[in-house]
Amino acid sequence: MPRSLRRRAIAAVSIALLTSCNSSAALKTVCKPDMAGASASVAPQEPAEHAAALASAYASAPACSDDVMEQILTPASVKPAPVKLTCSAVLPSDATITRQILFEGHGASGSGIDCNGARLEGTAPRGDREALVIRSRKSGDTWSRPARITVRGCRIANGLRIYGLGRNGEAVEVKRSSMNPDHTAFAQGAAPNGILLDNLHFTGTGGIPLYVGPGVTNVTLSNSRFTGASASVAIYLDAESGGAKISGNVFDLQTSGRELIAVDGSAYNAITGNRFNTASNGGIFVYRNCGEGGTIRHQAPRFNRIENNTFALDKDGQPAVWLNSRGGNRSYCFTDPEHPFGSSLTSQDMAQDNIVANNMAIGRTRNAFRNDDPSNRLTGNGECE
Repeated sequence: MPRSLRRRAIAAVSIALLTSCNSSAALKTVCKPDMAGASASVAPQEPAEHAAALASAYASAPACSDDVMEQILTPASVKPAPVKLTCSAVLPSDATITRQILFEGHGASGSGIDCNGARLEGTAPRGDREALVIRSRKSGDTWSRPARITVRGCRIANGLRIYGLGRNGEAVEVKRSSMNPDHTAFAQGAAPNGILLDNLHFTGTGGIPLYVGPGVTNVTLSNSRFTGASASVAIYLDAESGGAKISGNVFDLQTSGRELIAVDGSAYNAITGNRFNTASNGGIFVYRNCGEGGTIRHQAPRFNRIENNTFALDKDGQPAVWLNSRGGNRSYCFTDPEHPFGSSLTSQDMAQDNIVANNMAIGRTRNAFRNDDPSNRLTGNGECE
């Protein structure tokens, strides 16, 4: 059977198992005995009132004017430049937006977009190519960053990217800052903070659907779904980022040989109550990149919580959760005595003090949860045949 068909068959069987494994009696017969009291139900939804309360707390910008709404709805073939929002927009449900939506700098704080089911598929004529971008703006030696941005009810093609000093860990400003011992604090102070992403449908078109860049803090992603395909991962939490809450989401996206969520030098995140239907290439891998592009990664991927998730795996595939998945085994790793911190001090991943609890792996009966550091706590995880 072709690999793609095999994956779809495994996903279908896994969904059926998730339903049949709801009771503790079923778990006793299908799963290992230590999982008899756990639940393998589908990913729970974040309470609607909680998401609404967050949105209300974040949103402080006035409603967008008719002129701004006209700009959003104007086709990119007429006006290709991004639409910069500093207001709160509510879109018609049948709209397809072909211009990039951009939240930039402090002036965008408190603003947001409720797509009401509309589709975002725009790209900019140069620079960032994602349909929606939330980024900081440099002015002289200071960084102006957006905070409390809300994005709800959107169907997103071409991805969503959030970043401060640079698009990724190899950006010029990120690399320059990484040569200083206070890099993590500086990167976090320069990057967007407090981003609410709720009830979104990401369709992967080859790139990474959701990229949380270096230093970005306190992103909440809830009640969302990932479909389509990615040449990399579904979600990337880049170095020096932290405090993300990823809860109640469903992953039906196919990757090309990589895990679905990469936690790369990111700390204090909570990944809970999600359903990973297509995790044959791996579910959640926790590691620290060790110098790719010449950038020193400072923050260790510590104090993350991975709890109450379900994973559909291939028996011969990758683990559901893998702590310290890289182990310094990359050609670009380097140490530099003049910069004795982070990945320049050690190429090891340093994934420590993480909690992996009450997760379930379906389709694999051993080594679904991998760890080689005693400081991490793995408890109540189960493996279903």
